Amino acid sequence: MTQRIDYSQVAPDGVKALGGVYSYVRHSGLPADLIELVFLRVSQINNCAFCLDMHTRDLLKKGMKIDKIALVQAWHEAGNLFSARERAALAWAETVTRVSVTGVPDADYQAARAVFDEKELVDLTITVGLMNVYNRMAISFRNPPQAVLENSRL
Repeated sequence: MTQRIDYSQVAPDGVKALGGVYSYVRHSGLPADLIELVFLRVSQINNCAFCLDMHTRDLLKKGMKIDKIALVQAWHEAGNLFSARERAALAWAETVTRVSVTGVPDADYQAARAVFDEKELVDLTITVGLMNVYNRMAISFRNPPQAVLENSRL
């Protein structure tokens, strides 16, 4: 994979603005592990290799077990491996990321509101939206994953 544009060099103010949203998300009060799980699930839906690599590594560094990380994509089938809040966040991430298909139905909203208060749900939606932006940047401009860079040096 050859990087098309290094967007952080071409539009540093835009990337800095995204970083401000990222900082907001990190300080929103949502648990860091929950944010990373949502980042990973959104990146799976969008097939973003760069972000899949990064968020998998981040979850491993935070001590999340590989068993759980491996089942994020199939969380529906993972029983109680994921908490009720994690399941609700992953479901919300899926419906919001696929908004053109789902329209984010009332049932999905009600399920998320049963677990998250209004501010948490808004913050979670900002989290989902931010990761969708980052995925689109990395995919569009072919940002190479760390694993690819490491293996090209061998």
